[in-house]
Amino acid sequence: MNGSPLPPDPPQVPDIDPGWSERLRMEFSAPYFSDLKRFLVQERETHTVYPRGGDILQAFQLTPFEAVRVVILGQDPYHGPGQAHGLSFSVPHGIATPPSLQNIFKEIQRDIGTKPSGGDLSSWAAQGVLLLNATLTVRAGEAASHQGQGWERFTDAAIKALSSDRSGLIFMLWGRHAQAKEALIDGERHYVLKAPHPSPLSAHRGFIGCGHFSAANEILMAQGGAPITWST
Repeated sequence: MNGSPLPPDPPQVPDIDPGWSERLRMEFSAPYFSDLKRFLVQERETHTVYPRGGDILQAFQLTPFEAVRVVILGQDPYHGPGQAHGLSFSVPHGIATPPSLQNIFKEIQRDIGTKPSGGDLSSWAAQGVLLLNATLTVRAGEAASHQGQGWERFTDAAIKALSSDRSGLIFMLWGRHAQAKEALIDGERHYVLKAPHPSPLSAHRGFIGCGHFSAANEILMAQGGAPITWST
């Protein structure tokens, strides 16, 4: 049979917001992402992996690309049972609030007088707060166990897309790991707020007192937008 070779199959893109899928399509089809998927299949054969498969890309499902207003960068998913559900620092309803999130809530109460009532931050995501970890999976009980497998390249691509295709976003970078991502962000187009990590090991060094939550709302209102309701 004579004819042109068939075009390659289009990349398989997960069911996420179309704005995200358009910008991340090439990542999903890249060789490193195939390697990452193989790694996860092998991991699940011998270990428990968090979060469950349907929640891995939750941040990209709950916060559409064009709806992002604030970005809070985390490092890894929680590695305890029932904690991770695809949103940085967040835990599902009914799960005990982890120490770093307790400190986040302490700062919210100190800063704006609001006392969040639970650890599920889905309501933030629905208001345009992208809760993005640098690494999107983890082996149960082993912090940082999935670092260096490809997730960082994927989430860096998401940050770069926000930096180049949006303007006026507020990036909250807490701790050295998050602040290393500042190089991906165009500081002329966006606002970057930096503080120590809210972990009990470092929160007293300046996270408590950083005022990021009121500062973000002031920026959003100055842009003509609604403030974030930081209660949960």
